[in-house]
Amino acid sequence: MVILVMATSVQSQGGLKAGFYSSSCPGAEAIVRSTVESHFKKDPTVAAGLLRLHFHDCFVQGCDGSVLIAGSSAERSALPNLGLRGFEVIDDAKTQLEASCPGVVSCADILALAARDSVDLSDGPSWQVPTGRRDGRVSSSQGLNLPSPLDSVTVQRQKFAAKGLDDHDLVTLVGAHTIGQTDCQFFRYRLYNFTTTGNADPSISQSFLAQLQTLCPKDGDGTKRVALDIDSQNKFDVSFFKNVRDGKGVLESDQRLWEDAATRNIVQNYAGTIRGLLGFRFDFEFPKAVIKMSSIEVKIGSDGEIRKICSKFN
Repeated sequence: MVILVMATSVQSQGGLKAGFYSSSCPGAEAIVRSTVESHFKKDPTVAAGLLRLHFHDCFVQGCDGSVLIAGSSAERSALPNLGLRGFEVIDDAKTQLEASCPGVVSCADILALAARDSVDLSDGPSWQVPTGRRDGRVSSSQGLNLPSPLDSVTVQRQKFAAKGLDDHDLVTLVGAHTIGQTDCQFFRYRLYNFTTTGNADPSISQSFLAQLQTLCPKDGDGTKRVALDIDSQNKFDVSFFKNVRDGKGVLESDQRLWEDAATRNIVQNYAGTIRGLLGFRFDFEFPKAVIKMSSIEVKIGSDGEIRKICSKFN
């Protein structure tokens, strides 16, 4: 299903426009799509990795491909980014694009397109991606203000507001957790000694608590992967919101969305009670929120550069 966002709104996204490469590199979007698809067929969980990579890129210095730079002091070496994956998909697409249209398509745009394709391949919506971003020349592991699984709604709200994103954008974008996984180490504290009395987080439903404790024993492997949406890990749908409503959010930051009046209302709207009808609302709102996020502090015109290799500056 393709969600048509009004052309006028697409044109005004920070100087970006849909079809930016239509004459300079007509096959650009098809090359990215086929690359993502071939990796996705081998491992569907790469979709969530690519979507997260785009999100982390945009939240630090804007959507400028800074997260793709390799190096011990680069952004991707910062603690919150150590679990990022999907870099090889972007590199693969870039190699093919450089062969077809050298020096034309930015790594930042490849990432934005790959995020869209990942959602589409996971049975989610598709949308026209405004393109024309240029790649940044700075990537630092210092001073990242990325959302954390430990964040309260107040802190999440502050971090999103700093990027011009409101409560509606926050809940909608967190809905990306309908696909993807996390490690036991990022939520195990909720299962065993969350309270001072050594009990579990009371916001977790009892049946779900037993399920999570089986998946993540107290002294088990902290790096074991667990789906963020237990019901349909590889399907982009609204079951994540139903889980949050029912006390089945895996990350504390996700479950807290149910405890704040404003965010709870948005979760409730997406979770809905009528099958399909309200599910469509998320399919419509998610592309709008991503397009808004993907125009944060973008570099256009003569700013930045078009990298030849995504993991290093020219």
